[in-house]
Amino acid sequence: MLGILLYCRPGFENDCANEIQAKASELEVFGYIKTLKNSGFVLYHCYDPSQVEGLAEQLNFSQLIFARQMIVAVALVEELPAEDRIKPILEITRNLPMAGDVFVECPEGDETKPLLTFCRKFTVPFRQALKKHNNLTKKENMKKRRTHVCFMDYETAYVGYSLPNNRSEQHMGITRLRFPNEAPSRSTLKLDEAFQTFLTKEEQEQRAHSGLRAVDLGACPGGWTYQLVRRGMFVSCVDNGAMAESLMDTGQITHYMEDGFKFEPERKNIHWLVCDMIEKPKRVAKLMAQWLVDGWCKEAIFNLKLPMKQRYQEATEDLKLLTDIIEEAGFNYELQAKHLYHDREEITVHVRLTDKFYGALDK
Repeated sequence: MLGILLYCRPGFENDCANEIQAKASELEVFGYIKTLKNSGFVLYHCYDPSQVEGLAEQLNFSQLIFARQMIVAVALVEELPAEDRIKPILEITRNLPMAGDVFVECPEGDETKPLLTFCRKFTVPFRQALKKHNNLTKKENMKKRRTHVCFMDYETAYVGYSLPNNRSEQHMGITRLRFPNEAPSRSTLKLDEAFQTFLTKEEQEQRAHSGLRAVDLGACPGGWTYQLVRRGMFVSCVDNGAMAESLMDTGQITHYMEDGFKFEPERKNIHWLVCDMIEKPKRVAKLMAQWLVDGWCKEAIFNLKLPMKQRYQEATEDLKLLTDIIEEAGFNYELQAKHLYHDREEITVHVRLTDKFYGALDK
């Protein structure tokens, strides 16, 4: 085995590399990084191959900020013959446990779009070959490992697998969404992806349903508010700018022309706080923590705008500031932070208090 293969947004390889290096070092699994600028992937090459699978089991994928997918890279296959690329790959996969699914992928990027088309065409015959050799279940089984073949080019591919319940279930780790024409801005896709990433379908039905109250700080023109309204929530929109008339016409929003950092809700029955304000990330993190510990909301989803350099360092500092405030107030919490597909120079964070105080808010 080679190491851990991670997909990321092109241009964020250093951030992804710094994160996996730090996490692996904490687990005392040492290695080195292999990647290329704007390549969309990082390989953490373990010095001791016997530690690779153990590292994948100990790493919590949901807690990795910049990784879109996490794969145990078994081998790098090179000089694949154009007349039969499947046979050399089968030589690797036949030594792996039976998989419940297979993804044929390539790193994201404009230059890899033709390669992605090839991957789609390659998937069908490869899937058939795996089944013929008893390396793939007849029906998709999400409880088993998934085989991954990641083509770097038409002649080179990493072959490996991902572990159930510790991976992205999306092809290439990307949640692809269609922009709703009635939404006032494309930023709406960020919050839609956040709900789908941080909450299961069952959790969305339980905690993001019709009738809940929400606050959107920095709401103008209403991209994030749209996602709350379409889920049937009543939203207090806080922004000095104008809101889209289509949202005002729903009767589900109240517009407060105020500073998001100074606004205080009249009612303390707010479930969701969302925020996509362009502001220093530490200031936003502190504000979100204060809303939670003061009992002004139950859950928060917000963006932290990151600098062009040392983004992983900034993200860890911001999240520590947030969690320190919550912990000092005596609360337990759940937190996830991800560089989502629809994010740019930012990460999206979800925080929820989980102790007795959280339950008391329901009264």
